[in-house]
Amino acid sequence: MNTFNFSEVKELLSTKKRILLTSHTNPDGDALGSMLAMYHFLIQKGHDVNMVVPTPYPDFLAWMPGQEKILIYKENKEKCDPLFNDAEILFSLDYNAPARLGITTQAFKNANVIKIMIDHHIQPDLNSYNFVLSTVDTSSTSELVFEFMDKINPDLINKTIAECLYVGIMTDTGSFSYACNYEKTFRIVAELYKLGIDGVAINRLVYSTNTENRLRLLGYALSDKLRVLHKYSTAYISLTKDELVKFNFNDGDTEGLVNYALSIKGIKFAVLFTEKTNKIRLSLRSVGEFSVNKFARDHYKGGGHKNAAGGDSYLSMEKTLKKFERLLSEYSKELANN
Repeated sequence: MNTFNFSEVKELLSTKKRILLTSHTNPDGDALGSMLAMYHFLIQKGHDVNMVVPTPYPDFLAWMPGQEKILIYKENKEKCDPLFNDAEILFSLDYNAPARLGITTQAFKNANVIKIMIDHHIQPDLNSYNFVLSTVDTSSTSELVFEFMDKINPDLINKTIAECLYVGIMTDTGSFSYACNYEKTFRIVAELYKLGIDGVAINRLVYSTNTENRLRLLGYALSDKLRVLHKYSTAYISLTKDELVKFNFNDGDTEGLVNYALSIKGIKFAVLFTEKTNKIRLSLRSVGEFSVNKFARDHYKGGGHKNAAGGDSYLSMEKTLKKFERLLSEYSKELANN
């Protein structure tokens, strides 16, 4: 973990400030969990707090306390831009560089404010921030937010905050099935339970609240669009815009879909290709030593974690898939030895 001046940040937060909380494009459970937890924490301290994310979040997170106060930049640019200009402190939660904000990046760069990053992705952009709390040796940004609060004002961590943090930790570890081989993670989760959370109910709200369209899209993706390349220990799923429209796609409907491909016996590398406006979005997952972060950085201007990353292709879907399969031949030995 990098050196973080908790005393100086605590002093900054000792008087009322205008604070803007931000998180990345296509916000997931950890993005919303860390953001909403921080919102409830700072509100108790008397700050004026706003929240902005670039694009909408999944419906299965819409129950989270305080989510209705989040502004979507894509839908409310005219309301969001003044918040960047007016803030005194800006928090970057669950992203390691301004570029992860997508359409909101320029607003971030224009904001002449104190900027604080709390994140767990590799290679953080240290030059864009006044304070950086970053380490990859943690389950999630939500876990780091708990540690932040525990050092700044632990008495303010309540049940509402605990519910938000639990969502972040639970979703970023796949219900504690990966990225959680840390004793500290379970000690923090125990503290959240002490505050009265219902882990079973939260799991149900996140993982068992599906629309009919989402389930039908899942079935179609697995039955018709899953391609398995055993010689490369690789599987992938591709979904075009027309296919997504057919199933009345909403943001978040493909969340976790790539993990089904990775769950196939013998598969070490899995990718979901989703057609967006003017690009193909890649969600990459792996097991073992194969770094999808490096793969995404080298070929798709992306990045993330060693075993979970994202990137973009600006070719057509057909050309993107052909390029991907050509690339696999270059990694055949690495995948075979993994």
